[in-house]
Amino acid sequence: MSRTSSTPDTVGLLLAAGGGRRLGGRPKALLPYRGRPLVEHAVRVLREGGCGRVHVVLGASAEEVRARARLADCVLVENPDWADGMGSSLRVGLNSLAQHGSYRSALVSLVDQPGIGAAAVARVLAAAGTGFAAASYDGRRGHPVLLGAERWAGIARTAEGDRGARAYLKEHADELTLVECGDVAEAYDIDLPEDLARLEDGGGAPGPAAGGAE
Repeated sequence: MSRTSSTPDTVGLLLAAGGGRRLGGRPKALLPYRGRPLVEHAVRVLREGGCGRVHVVLGASAEEVRARARLADCVLVENPDWADGMGSSLRVGLNSLAQHGSYRSALVSLVDQPGIGAAAVARVLAAAGTGFAAASYDGRRGHPVLLGAERWAGIARTAEGDRGARAYLKEHADELTLVECGDVAEAYDIDLPEDLARLEDGGGAPGPAAGGAE
């Protein structure tokens, strides 16, 4: 898959701290996918979609992830409270971005959604000028989500549990640009043992390569 031109003012933020409680305690970042840890695939998707820099929030088995996954070009951030849910990882990630550069926006994605590929990332990045956008699937909001820097503090204040930015997105729904990606991606999660078959099949996002994204 060819890489699209990067958007230097937008940084990729990958939430990869989950411990896979419903998967028997298997950290999601280390789930095998096409012969490598799933976190590597998720980082590659962000880069091929146009994110020149990627911050990765680790949590469960963070040291093992650092040792086994090839993440040398990423900024790795640890969330000691990862067990509290995705909201805590989002807060840690946004704080990291604020401290590491003058980014205008962040593209947030989740490690356990391998059906969302670079084409969807590129489409949402194309809406970077709005400062507030999200992929949608048959009209239903999903990931990745583009968050302008001016919104980070407000999102961090409301992010809690497994809801992440959901409360903020709902409150500001009339300001959010939805970017339909259902024709190039599938927004399933790897949450349950039966979902692991999707990884074993090596199934990825459908549709054209990122270079053909609209």
